[in-house]
Amino acid sequence: MIRNAFSVSLQRETRMKRRTLIRSAIGLTAGLIVNRTYAGMLESKISQGSNPEDLLSEKLTPTMQHAREVALSILKPTSKELERGLRLHAESIVFDSYGFSPRAAIDGDAIAQAIEAGASDEELKDLREEMTMTRYISDLSERREYLDAWRASGVTCVFQNAGEEGQDPLRLIKRLARFTYVTDMLKSVVSKASSPEEIREAKRAGRHCLYLTGNGVPLTQQWNSVPDELRYLRIFFQLGIRMMHLTYQRRNMIGDGCGETSNAGLSDFGRSVIAEMNRVGVIPDCAHSGWRTSLEAARHSSKPVVASHTVCAALDSQPHARSKPDDVIRAIVDSGGLIGICCIPRFLKGSGDIAMLLNHVDHVTKNFGVEHVAIGTDVEHNSQYASVENKKVPRQPRQRDEFRSLWPNDNFKTTSEMTQSLAWTNWPLFTVGLVQRGYRDEEIRKIIGENVMRVSEESLNL
Repeated sequence: MIRNAFSVSLQRETRMKRRTLIRSAIGLTAGLIVNRTYAGMLESKISQGSNPEDLLSEKLTPTMQHAREVALSILKPTSKELERGLRLHAESIVFDSYGFSPRAAIDGDAIAQAIEAGASDEELKDLREEMTMTRYISDLSERREYLDAWRASGVTCVFQNAGEEGQDPLRLIKRLARFTYVTDMLKSVVSKASSPEEIREAKRAGRHCLYLTGNGVPLTQQWNSVPDELRYLRIFFQLGIRMMHLTYQRRNMIGDGCGETSNAGLSDFGRSVIAEMNRVGVIPDCAHSGWRTSLEAARHSSKPVVASHTVCAALDSQPHARSKPDDVIRAIVDSGGLIGICCIPRFLKGSGDIAMLLNHVDHVTKNFGVEHVAIGTDVEHNSQYASVENKKVPRQPRQRDEFRSLWPNDNFKTTSEMTQSLAWTNWPLFTVGLVQRGYRDEEIRKIIGENVMRVSEESLNL
């Protein structure tokens, strides 16, 4: 019944026109498919009578389609709710407050050859990461799926993870280089934004864009002086980074991460870091910081602080370490910041699905205001070819857990239904879910994008 409602609401009165469009699309040459901009496709389809929101549901891979059906079976929207939600989603700026643009599959044969040649673990890790983050530039099939996933999501901009977790500038610059390369090569479709106005411009042009965040503050660890130690913060801002993690799970010189049991808070040096971020125009992100570190960062900052991808501790009797309690949320809200609710079932707990995601959104809006909540998915769409390519790689010896990822164990069991309902390409259904929860259009626009835009605008010093 739900699937039929979905089909009726999206295809009624346009079925014949869409069939014509599909036949036309099949006839396009490969080069034309690759080079045609999203804006041009949108203009062409609208001129032929298609509704803008129809683009959110065309050419879905089987994985995308199944994820849609799982989410719809949980939400059970009416046709009217679907139509309103999808149209609102298509018309609005949708800004993922922290996440990942679609990822390509690795080239399994190339990885296998590197292993045979004796590549080190670090080389293999870099090779895998570069492939998943850039391979859609050179591989036609990967590029098609990359662009289809963007279109299906309806996302205007992602606050893109563009810095490997850590503080060494050389470590942090690798992902930054990769996403700079991507946006240089695909800028007619996915560009790098350096200001909120460029995000609005991308929306007007029918393009997508990345706003870059680093998973650490770049530090040389020479400790000659505080200004000397912080000099790379501005350099990374000049390279395009607009938000930085204060900590990542573990303790560093800025403060305690969320995985530390001591919960010691922000250090004296951390206060200097916050002040420099405020001065330069970089948003402090405490998503992976300990509760006290998050609280003190928000209270010390003169500009908005965010927890870009987290959950609300109040919704579970045994909250995950990555959650934020209400007193921390209050401090972040008082700084002018926001809470981005993520799509990780283990963090959400409860039903761990799209309905639970909406429960966390509701908690922030009802207790702290609709101006201070966003959705920061912390998930990505992975290529349909990933499993095939991964099977080509010889099995590697088991490795120890990375230090940065250590945190307390729990008994939560994640199911495939949970993760499928929260798929990145299900972003349009997050908006539909907000419609179901009774939010007004202007409130939904804030939650799905305008709140992140406001924080970004208030943080810049340009």
